[in-house]
Formats: sequence, structure tokens, C-alpha cells
Amino acid sequence: MIEGPQADQPFLPVRPAAADPEADPGGPDNPSALRFRAIFISDLHLGTPGCQAAHLLEFLRNTESRYLYLVGDIVDGWQLRRRWYWHQSHNDVIQKVLRKARKGTRVTYVAGNHDEALRHFLGVALGGIEIRDEAEHRTADGRRLLVTHGDLFDAVVQRARWLAHLGDVLYGVALKLNQWLNHTTARLGLRYWSLSQFLKARVKNAVAYVTDFEEALAHEARRRHFDGVVCGHIHKAEIRDIGGVLYCNDGDWVESLTALVETESGELRIIDWRAIEALKQRSTVFPREVAHAHLAGD
Repeated sequence: MIEGPQADQPFLPVRPAAADPEADPGGPDNPSALRFRAIFISDLHLGTPGCQAAHLLEFLRNTESRYLYLVGDIVDGWQLRRRWYWHQSHNDVIQKVLRKARKGTRVTYVAGNHDEALRHFLGVALGGIEIRDEAEHRTADGRRLLVTHGDLFDAVVQRARWLAHLGDVLYGVALKLNQWLNHTTARLGLRYWSLSQFLKARVKNAVAYVTDFEEALAHEARRRHFDGVVCGHIHKAEIRDIGGVLYCNDGDWVESLTALVETESGELRIIDWRAIEALKQRSTVFPREVAHAHLAGD
């Protein structure tokens, strides 16, 4: 069953929240936080060394929203079954999300393939967080968006799980190699570079896989009379029109460090790591000047 918010009142300028004795410097009480109507994040992969939890925590501390969607693969159960890894910063992320739920943000957790165990708890609210297989979000301007992780439309995950697990292991190897490469390039003063993103963009089969995935999601949204779809899964942030359906992928928090946000007017944007760095400066306006904050349709 799909549930989600309905369009409501227009957004007012940021105002300092009332003082709270439990408030932390970057909590929902932060008067300098950027405010959005909705935030969508996915593919955090908590429980893996590749999770950029410190950057994610900074993002959560410097943003507020009425609705927060966790669009799957938040905790990486696959990796944790192979080898236990859990940094304190991963605890901090969980606590921050729970705090947002306690303070009034409506948090919806849409399960993915790496956290598929949560699909046994659909419809349950854990710590004020609703567990869903999918959800519907209605934007401020009335558009209906299907919110799903996307793994159910991935032929590899659905038909060859062994290959999906093998791909997951190889992806972990690529991340470790990428970490070593960027440690070296950073010492040379060069900018960050993603090996896996490079391969996805260059290898013909990878490009075809991504295209097929995007078109399958758009087709499902169109079949069910949605105006658009929000997903994750493939770690490739993008907003584009596919046959009259708005396709939105919020990216990941392993490499691209991206989120999809909706402003109070209903405008959808992707914020990448450059915009997130701007948040650290306690900007109180939406960072339109950031080159990698993309508008729907750009």
C-alpha cells in the first residue's frame, strides 16, 4: 500500500526554532539550516567502510525537511553478513535520523535489496520511522511521484542473485582501489575522481544496463499513472524526462554524495557534494549558485 504526503501550504522564510534543552548544534533546532519540503537519500550503505557517514551527518545536521525519505540500501545487510563493520559515525547517522523523526519530520524508510530484511516489517513504524516497500510523494505543485528503491526492476538482482552478490564484492574492491588512487592524487593536489563512475560511463554494457533500468522505472510509473518516479540503487544521480515521466535518482553516499530535494514550491533538485560543502558554511539560502545543484529538467 502506498502512502505519502499531500500538497500543503507554501514555504515561509527560515525562522529560528524555539529553544530546546535537548537541542544539538546541528539538530532540527539549527536556525541556519537549509529548509526543504522533502529530502530523498538512498544507498548510504551503513555497515561498510565505503559509507561516507561523516559527510552524510554534516548534511543531515545542516538541513531540515517536513518529509525525509530513506530510499533503500540504508544499512548494508549483505556486507554485514560477510564481515562485521560498524563505525561510531554510523551510529551517529542513525541517531540523527531518529531524532528528526522525534522532532516531527515524517520519515519513511523504503526497503532496498541490501536491507531487504526490513521487508518482513512492512507497515510497521520503528522509532517513528515508517517501513514501506514503496511510497507515494505528492509535491507542492501536485505531482504524484512513485518512491521505490529500484531493485525490483533490476533483472540481475531478480534473476541472478549470485551475480548481484559477486558484483557487490567487485564493487567493494573497486572502492578500495579508488580510495588508494585518490589518496595519491590528493597528495598531488588533484581533484577527486571515481573509478567506478568512470567505468559505468565508459563500458558499453554498463551504459545499457543503466538505460534499461531507468526506462523500466519510467514505464512502471507511467503504467500506474504517476507523474514521476524517485529511486536509488544504481548510484547514479539524475533528473530527466523519459517519455513524459520525470525520472529522479537521488544517487548515493558512497561516492557521489548526493540527495534529491524538493523546495517548498515543488521544485526538484539534486544536491551533490559541492553543494553539501557549501552547507558547512551555514548558508541560509538555497545554493543556486553551486554548479552541481541540478534542476529537474536540466
